[in-house]
Order: sequence, then C-alpha cells, then structure tokens
Amino acid sequence: MALPFRFAVNMLRTGSGEEWRTRCRRAEELGYDLILVADHLGMPAPFPSLVAAAEATARPRLGTFVLNTGFWNPALLAREVATTAALTGGRLELGLGTGYVRAEHEEAGIPFLPPRERVGHLARTIEELAGALKGDGTGSRTPLLVGGNGDRVLRLAARHADVTAFSGGRFTGDSVTVLTADELAGRVETYRGFEAEAGRERPAERNLLLQRVLVTDDPAAAVAEFLPLVPYLTEEQVLDLPILAIGTVREIADRLLGLRERLGFSYFTVLDDALEAFGPVIAELRGRERPGHAAS
Repeated sequence: MALPFRFAVNMLRTGSGEEWRTRCRRAEELGYDLILVADHLGMPAPFPSLVAAAEATARPRLGTFVLNTGFWNPALLAREVATTAALTGGRLELGLGTGYVRAEHEEAGIPFLPPRERVGHLARTIEELAGALKGDGTGSRTPLLVGGNGDRVLRLAARHADVTAFSGGRFTGDSVTVLTADELAGRVETYRGFEAEAGRERPAERNLLLQRVLVTDDPAAAVAEFLPLVPYLTEEQVLDLPILAIGTVREIADRLLGLRERLGFSYFTVLDDALEAFGPVIAELRGRERPGHAAS
C-alpha cells in the first residue's frame, strides 16, 4: 500500500528573524508538511533556524536536509538533537548525509575524507545518536532520514532510517552527473534488496528532492536552459528526469503520483525558490486523496 504524500520545503536563504518567520508561516499556509534546513556554509545554521521555525508555526515538522556529518562530532551533535527536539515540541526529524562539498570542508578547516571514511563516520554518528533519537521515553522519538545514493549509504539507510532520501545525482570527485529516470529506478531496486537483507518489517519512507519546479504549459521550452548543463542527455531524457517537476499543475501531480506508484516515492522536497510554485501542486494532490474524489 502506498504511503500518504508528505511535502517539504528546504530553506536555503538567510534573512532577518521576521523574514524567516514570515516564510515559515507561508510554508504552513501552503500546506507543506515539513520545513527543512540544509547544512552548507553561507546558508542558515540548522538548529537555531528550526527552533525559530517551530516558534512561528504550529503544524509542520522541522528537519535537517541533510546534516553534513563530516562537520559534526557525534557527542556534540547528540546534544544539539536532544535540545532541538525538546525546544520544537518533538517536531524534529533528523536528516544525515556524508557530505560531498570539498571546498566547504577546506573553508571550515575540516579534513575532507575519502568516500569510505566519510561513510564510516556517518555510520558511527548514527550509532552514537541512538540514545538521543529515542528521546526522553515519552513518545517523542526523533525520526531519522539518511540521504545518499551509493551502496554503502543505502545499506546504512536500509538498516537504520525511517526515511531514505535518494540523491538525483552521482558524485564523482568534485563533479556531479544527473541520474536518468532508469538509473534512479535501478538505485531504488538495489535499495529494495538492501531492505530485504536487513529484514525490515516495513520499508522506509522514500524521499526525493525536486531540484526545479516550473509550472508551464510548454515543458519543452522550459527545459531548454538545462540542455547545455547536461550535454550527455537528450531533450526527452531531461523531460523525464525525476528531479525536475515541469508542466502544468495537473501534469506535475500526475508525475508525482506515478513516481509513488512505480518507485515508492511519497515524500517530496522542493527548494525554497519553489515555495509558491509548488503550493498548487500540493493542493491538487491533497484534493485527489480526499475520500470520494473521482480519479480523472
């Protein structure tokens, strides 16, 4: 059975306290289920931003998408998680990843470890956070999201994560190659095998970041700007990329329903510049899932 949709906005822009609170309240008005914060230099600091978001809103859950574990000492991170979970009234969802931007590590004076060592640090961090994620025993457990694409990270997610976030790209050194629809489907199929190996009673929720949302009645014209960035893809392949939500509101909604049916993606994240554009898509999908709605 398909999981219900959840929709999140990943806030990347800094601003004044009032600007931040206004944007968080707007996300709540538009129906977003989660307000997320990334973990990159030059962007909002995750934990104070989430506490401020909690104070400005009543319904959305708050999360990191995702913490760069290379920046964090696990013991100090556990303190941040426990405090933030308490100050947000148990609304925190913790997202973790290995980190992939070498320049940020260099700027912060933190060693940028080889891939295997970064995954090892992620695994140790997950283990050491187990107590903090359980909370105080009053039912306020903090769900864990693990994000990535490689086999080692997906195996970790299969064993430990409540949510597995699939990257729409493949990182090779300092370059990124976009995954085609078929390649992402292959990653999902591999992950299903890892969940079977882990003996999970039920699969994790699956998340996908939509890198761009463009509401238009001319998708072919809209993707023209992307073609020079991905010369290894045809126009048809670009239009089919799961990380792009391009078309009319109805077409985008159909696309997300298809991704849920075929690949199990029920939790979608958009970047904050798509906050308004994606709102009607949320409303469309909520309307379709109401009891008595006749599928068109």
